[in-house]
Amino acid sequence: MGLFDKMKERLEDFRRPGYFKKYDHKWTMVVDLDKCNGCGACVGACYAENNLPVVGKDESGKGRTLSWIRIERYVEGEYPDVKVKFIPVMCQQCTKAPCETGCPVYATYHNQDGLNVQVYNRCVGTFTCATYCPYDARRFNWFTYEREAPLDKQYNPDVTVREMGVMEKGTFCIQRIRAAKDTAKDEKRAVKDGEVKPACAQACPTGAMYFGDMNDANSQVAKLANSPRRFRLLEELNTDPSVIYLKKVMKDGSSAE
Repeated sequence: MGLFDKMKERLEDFRRPGYFKKYDHKWTMVVDLDKCNGCGACVGACYAENNLPVVGKDESGKGRTLSWIRIERYVEGEYPDVKVKFIPVMCQQCTKAPCETGCPVYATYHNQDGLNVQVYNRCVGTFTCATYCPYDARRFNWFTYEREAPLDKQYNPDVTVREMGVMEKGTFCIQRIRAAKDTAKDEKRAVKDGEVKPACAQACPTGAMYFGDMNDANSQVAKLANSPRRFRLLEELNTDPSVIYLKKVMKDGSSAE
């Protein structure tokens, strides 16, 4: 089967009714913007958990940062009526991910947990996925970064250390998801709601991030997803993100994205 035939088959899968219901889980993150104060603890936790290198000032100036989650800040109005809003932006784990259809070597795909995952030893760094991603969540690793001793002991052994030439992105701390699933399997039970907590959600001091399985109707994320403050980024693109935001409540009682 040629490359064109494979892409055609994938598109036909997307069009088939019920295709997106076949996954075992639908891991979802809900971010309450009314609680987020833009502290950046989630960003630091993601760096530590997933072995992300700090590239330095010069490389950051060239747009070569490798952070998988960033805090977007919006300032509205003029002094003294100034309103500051923050929104954490990460890989949105799109159900209909444009990066998947664009990758020429199938390095990114949807796994059985409904996650948009990345196979690093298959990636050839074409930038295609980054070009197709409307959320600017993909990062290219320009160099092989190494930490001098004793900082080399700081690496998380559950996560690979990527080398130059590959595209990177976050995956809801998939290593924690796998650990929770393995524990549940050994104990012959289902994964409990709240048992899986990505590093960003664990580090958030205000508890603004919630994580769980949307397929579980009784999960906290499934209940929060029905909030009237609910919205998703760039919904008009029909990418069907798995990250849901709750609008910030303003002083006058209104809500704003």
